[in-house]
Amino acid sequence: MSDASITPARYDAVLFDLDGVLTDTAALHAKAWKTMFDEFLRRYSLAHDLPYQAFEIATDYRSYVDGRPRYEGVSAFLESRRIVLPLGNMDDSPREDTTYGLGNRKNEMVQELIDAGVEPYPSSVQLVDRLLAEGIKCAIVSSSRNARRVLEAAGIADRFELVVDGEVAREAELAGKPAPDTFLEAARRLGAEPERTVVIEDAVAGVEAGKGGGFGLVIGVDRLDQADDLRAHGADVVVADLDELLA
Repeated sequence: MSDASITPARYDAVLFDLDGVLTDTAALHAKAWKTMFDEFLRRYSLAHDLPYQAFEIATDYRSYVDGRPRYEGVSAFLESRRIVLPLGNMDDSPREDTTYGLGNRKNEMVQELIDAGVEPYPSSVQLVDRLLAEGIKCAIVSSSRNARRVLEAAGIADRFELVVDGEVAREAELAGKPAPDTFLEAARRLGAEPERTVVIEDAVAGVEAGKGGGFGLVIGVDRLDQADDLRAHGADVVVADLDELLA
């Protein structure tokens, strides 16, 4: 096992994924994805005289959606079911059965869940506060376009000098996870070399991005009983909770 010690002598910055790492919102996203896709799949199966097969969080969410930009997640899942839909446009109504329409419907659902309340993981906040006190820079790198909304709802936005989220990625034309581009851009903006930067992720796509970017330490957070998958895709260390990094 790699040494998971995060000290100023070894690292200048830590890049945190948000959902599932700092806040208990990965479950909200999974719930929104399942609700949206199950509604669509019921309509689709009836319209095409096919058996209905529900969206499964344990398999479909982890394999095709978790950690990816929203519309890429829609495309990956539909492709896995051999379902072809029009791509549509980013401003499609959430009621339209297009790739963008389904993505917008999921976003509408998750925003409703976020507005109902978001809680940060106490140990994650403790780790961020310790790192900041030691002079280590902390930033958010999230595929979500709701990252700032989540940070505000959780009351921890003031701790991060930089947020590279789905909106930033779109504006800067950065490839989403599992490509390392968003992590590399965050490190660049912080003035930190990748080899002196830590990535903390709970998604397979995220640890794969950290590994691909040549970062000094990639830590996987196992919230979904996928420790082996996280290691296989690039995690140097896997923890069940960030309190393990406080020791």
